Amino acid sequence: MDFRALPSGPITLSDVTIPACLAGRTGGLIRTDLHLRDGRLSKEPGETVAMDGAMVLPCFTDMHTHLDKGHIWPRASNPDGTFMGALETVRADHANWSADDLAPRMEFSLTCAHAHGTRAIRTHLDSMNGQDAISWPVWAEMRDRWAGRIEMQAVCLVPIDAVDDAFAGTADIVGEHGGLLGAVTYPVDDLRPRLRLFFEMASARGLSADFHVDETLDPTSETLRAIAETVIETGFDAPVVVGHCCSLSSQDEARALDTLDLVARAGLNVVSLPMCNLYLQDRQAGRTPRMRGITLVHEMRERGIPVAFASDNTRDPFYAYGDMDMLEVWREATRIGHLDHARDDWVTSVTTEPSAICGFGRSDLSPGAPADLVIFRVRTWTELLARPQSDRIVLRDGIAIDRTLPDYRDLDRMVSP
Repeated sequence: MDFRALPSGPITLSDVTIPACLAGRTGGLIRTDLHLRDGRLSKEPGETVAMDGAMVLPCFTDMHTHLDKGHIWPRASNPDGTFMGALETVRADHANWSADDLAPRMEFSLTCAHAHGTRAIRTHLDSMNGQDAISWPVWAEMRDRWAGRIEMQAVCLVPIDAVDDAFAGTADIVGEHGGLLGAVTYPVDDLRPRLRLFFEMASARGLSADFHVDETLDPTSETLRAIAETVIETGFDAPVVVGHCCSLSSQDEARALDTLDLVARAGLNVVSLPMCNLYLQDRQAGRTPRMRGITLVHEMRERGIPVAFASDNTRDPFYAYGDMDMLEVWREATRIGHLDHARDDWVTSVTTEPSAICGFGRSDLSPGAPADLVIFRVRTWTELLARPQSDRIVLRDGIAIDRTLPDYRDLDRMVSP
């Protein structure tokens, strides 16, 4: 089968492998036919194309990225691979973040994501010290430029101790651009009043919330618990996403599970970033890391908590690698989090689950869904996850796209040291 030679017009992809959970059916992988007509999956057959068991997935949703930081590594590498090394290096590099610098780097990342089969992205935007006035208009231009190819959302990113009366200015910018309110939470003495102020500002502007939470292996860091309790106390009813939640993995089991019961009660959504957390957490010079940094994803799903995986950072001080490829994220999440030998619907964590959490619309394999598909010349999970699958085909509205990746040399003007 030649992936690059699918005919135009209504077609039937005959004998494909799909996850049953993405077609409203039970079980693991199944063999079936998919009908494509007028840019959507259909019940009506078209010209038959024998697929010989090729696996088909919906295009991916990447719900936690940092397009503003992407690809600065050549000029701003992490000096020691630690979290603090990343934080300090990025803060110093903010001086370079003009509109002319941000736009080409965002364009590069979006081109990669599109070529790999991502249809929707949520990005966090550093919004301190006047950067919000620069980055948000650039992101809005990117959102409009990429409309029809990648649907985009954005979240402001500030430390929780910057959530004060002056934060209202940033919240206004977010509201004007149709974004989400966000913050990084960690233990501070006045965490609860700052969280209440945060939710008051979000409610006043009709904004959803998306936090970076407990990105540490310090078991005393319990801001996830504080967020859940504050949501319950305030009755905040817009969607709330919490990302990272690494400290749960180092806490006493009973305490961690009790916190997850609160998270479920509060209706929070979780996004895990396994590649970045594996890179940063438990890093000490001359010492082999002992902990993975992944949060308690199995225990979360057992409680009905929506869980997704996402790229996070790409070639910046927080993560030196990555290519905005959600198949790579899924492959590494499976290995790091032992998603194999578990439930058979974990694939939803990079497809339907993040799409539903963010409100991006349908991303499944049932009739009526968009014919936004990624096709792989494999038939089983082990075949899929064993290789990078560089020969995949990506269909958007049922039509194969150009999957040419951009050249890193295109960024030399911006990021050369």
